[in-house]
Amino acid sequence: MLSECKSNKVSMRRLFKRGERVRSKIDGKVMEVLKYIKQNVVEVMTFDIESKEVRKKQVKEDKLSKAA
Repeated sequence: MLSECKSNKVSMRRLFKRGERVRSKIDGKVMEVLKYIKQNVVEVMTFDIESKEVRKKQVKEDKLSKAA
């Protein structure tokens, strides 16, 4: 009975929590996690110092690491 319930659920592996600071492996910028879009896609927010704008973008989870 228990194994039947597990097969119906979709398991989402989440490495980061909402509001957590992460570092991009692509360009090294520190970002904040806003929400999960899909299973491995995260919406993040970063602040651009030169143009003084807040930018949001979608990044794959494997392109991020925890910020120190």
